[in-house]
Amino acid sequence: MAKTRAEKDKRYEEKHKEERKAKCMAWGTSVPREKAEQINDFLKRYGFTKVQLIEEGYKALIEQAAEHNTDLAKIMDGYDDFFSGELEKFEKEKLNK
Repeated sequence: MAKTRAEKDKRYEEKHKEERKAKCMAWGTSVPREKAEQINDFLKRYGFTKVQLIEEGYKALIEQAAEHNTDLAKIMDGYDDFFSGELEKFEKEKLNK
């Protein structure tokens, strides 16, 4: 007996659930409808994706954070003139936050 498309899709999704979870992350978050519609209109008008929005927003926030954190700014700018322990110290501080 032939299975329906929905049954095949469900079986595939169940089989590959862990693989998908390891590869990608979905954030269960909400944005007020009016703001979400504005964002969607903007993305559609200029041909951007939501992933591009997140990636570019993340880059902008990193740059903004670097303005207040000189260690982060050094790393972003590719300075190699800081002491060997500074990068390790920064990474440990980042993990502890």
